[in-house]
Amino acid sequence: MLKLSLDACARQQLTAARSSSAGRAAHTVVGGHGNVMRQTVIALTGGRELGEHENPGEATLVVLHGRVRLVSEKDSWDGRRGDLLVVSDGRHRLEAVEDAVVLLTVAKLAQK
Repeated sequence: MLKLSLDACARQQLTAARSSSAGRAAHTVVGGHGNVMRQTVIALTGGRELGEHENPGEATLVVLHGRVRLVSEKDSWDGRRGDLLVVSDGRHRLEAVEDAVVLLTVAKLAQK
C-alpha cells in the first residue's frame, strides 16, 4: 500500500517549477515506464506549456492547482482546480493559463 499527499506533492513540484528555467517540474508518483498505468504530478508556471505531442494511450488530467487549457487539433478545454479532463486521441498540448499543477494518469495501450 502507498499513501501520499497530492497537495504536498503539488506544492513541491510548483516550487521546483518556479525555480526552473524551463518553468516546469514533474514527479511520477505511481507506476512508471514498465507499467501499464503511470501517474505523474506536473507543475507549469503561468504562460508555459507542454508542447504538442501524441497521446501514448488512455489519459486523464486532474487539475490540482491553478488553471490550464488542454488543446487538441480540433478542440480546447479549460480546467481549474478539481476538474477532470479526458485527453483525446491524437496530438495535443497543455498550456498553463496561470501557475498550475495537474495529476496526469496514463494507461498505455498495447503495442500492435
